[in-house]
Amino acid sequence: MNGNLIGQVGPLFVELGIILVALGIIARLASRIGLSPIPLYLLVGLGFANGGILPIRLSTEFIEIGAEIGVVLLLFTMGLEYTAERLSQNLKPALPAGIIDLVVNFPVGFIAGLLLGFGPMASLLLGGIVYISSSGIIAKLLSDLDRMDNGETPTILSVLVIEDIVMMAMLPIMSILLVGQGLRSGMYSMIAAGGVGTLLFFIAMRFGKVFSRLVKHHSNEIVLLEILGVTVLVAGLAEWSHLSAPVGAFIVGLSICKPIAKQAHQIMGPLKNLFAAIFFLFFGFTIDPTSLPPVLLPALALAIVTAVAKMLSTWWATKHAGLEPASRLRAGITLIARGEFSLVIAGIGISAGVDPRVGTLATAYVLFTAILSPLLLRVAEPFLARLPKEMPSRSVEQPASQASEIPPFAVTPTKRHITTGDPAS
Repeated sequence: MNGNLIGQVGPLFVELGIILVALGIIARLASRIGLSPIPLYLLVGLGFANGGILPIRLSTEFIEIGAEIGVVLLLFTMGLEYTAERLSQNLKPALPAGIIDLVVNFPVGFIAGLLLGFGPMASLLLGGIVYISSSGIIAKLLSDLDRMDNGETPTILSVLVIEDIVMMAMLPIMSILLVGQGLRSGMYSMIAAGGVGTLLFFIAMRFGKVFSRLVKHHSNEIVLLEILGVTVLVAGLAEWSHLSAPVGAFIVGLSICKPIAKQAHQIMGPLKNLFAAIFFLFFGFTIDPTSLPPVLLPALALAIVTAVAKMLSTWWATKHAGLEPASRLRAGITLIARGEFSLVIAGIGISAGVDPRVGTLATAYVLFTAILSPLLLRVAEPFLARLPKEMPSRSVEQPASQASEIPPFAVTPTKRHITTGDPAS
């Protein structure tokens, strides 16, 4: 190794080491105070960005590739949380709640974008940013507050399932629209992406058990290499066909059956956590900290408006779910948190050269909502505990045996398990 290369590698390792130590300290601090580390990762990225408190000049290619891997692994591990069969079975009863959630919340972001002077595409991105809640932050909240067995938790999970599915459909469509293709070529790309997505989903449904048996092994090393290789390969093919790499990775995770899924989650979890943290860090790097002050008030106003909209849509969606008023309010407050997917959507816009204010606004917005949700839950709990308890009404003709049935929106959770050890799962 020549002297010039050593001179380059040494400072790079020092800077990378400083960043990783900072991320570790931030995650430890977030765990102590009961918050998700996602907004704190963003703050670290802002601090190290150009114009930040301690600007660091890292290789942008290295950080960008690490961030892309982080998104792919994030979506893969989300796919591990589901089974294709249970996802399709529970989609129908969860659909009304998901439709209400989409119809109420997506237009709020789109209209807000137009009012802020964004173009149609930037406003479309903002609609997606404010629509989708953070599965990772919400999973951690449910665990930290010991609410996994609460009556409202199945409803929360049902809404998250629909949001995840909508997200999987939105990613390739947004990517194609942002490329700026003509109508005909854009339609061809959408049809091709839809065909590839349908084919991959069919393969996951039909041959998931076969794939799981093929990768099954007592050696974690072998399972890690094979699953990671297949995930990256399918993600690359999906990106090449305009479906988007994260969607391809999600379908790979979906295809893995329960016993292998648990093993894969355990061995790939730390790797996913590392690269997911790098993704949030990189997103902070892309934002000029000096551009944040002008968007703080709009972001705060948007956080308040969308928090109210999310609570109202959840209250409306759970009207016939047989939940007490306190449970319905807790569900709405829990779903306020936005996080990883909002930043993924904003990142797509930044990569495509859309209005840079979208990324800046999304950063401030995620910071506010990720902090607002856990704080509101803690502050509002004494008030919620005093609310009158309403038992589900039962008509005279209804047999007593049917009174205990699961209500329409409180479907059986479609996730195999919720990982709560990190916020980006």
